[in-house]
Amino acid sequence: MNIRNATAADLSAVEVIYNAVLDDQERHTNFTNWQRGSYPTRQTAETALSAGTLYVLDDDDGGTVGCAIFNHDQLSEYAQINWAFPGEGDGVLVIHTLCVHPAASGKGYAKAMVAFAEDLGRSHGCTALRLDTYEGNTPARRMYTGLGYRFAGATEFFFQGYIRETLVLFEKAL
Repeated sequence: MNIRNATAADLSAVEVIYNAVLDDQERHTNFTNWQRGSYPTRQTAETALSAGTLYVLDDDDGGTVGCAIFNHDQLSEYAQINWAFPGEGDGVLVIHTLCVHPAASGKGYAKAMVAFAEDLGRSHGCTALRLDTYEGNTPARRMYTGLGYRFAGATEFFFQGYIRETLVLFEKAL
């Protein structure tokens, strides 16, 4: 397994992962509340690639099976949360849009990406790692709690300007 900064050559694989997650949720349960055509899209990945914040996870066979965006961007709604571990700007690393291809789920790839994000944050002098997830995303909520993340609160977001939803927020001191 290898986690690395994405390159332009990875964009198609990331788009395949996004679409596979959306396909799976349309057939089963929509844990993320993501909406096809709105979020996440290839443009989501392109924007993160341009910023240098898109990461991919390759399995032992070299196939790209996971992706995430790691940056310092805290949505405005984050200001409504009473964080236990203070931090602003570059002092906080934020996980966005972490996903693993459904065919590769259950192999610890998401946990590996979170551990990578923690190491990345520490290496950049961050004091905390934060994230949000849809309130109905029980698999993610269970994973983050199991990895020692603290539930920091919940608030309504107007996500991407197209859907009002309640997101729950987690944090961990680094």
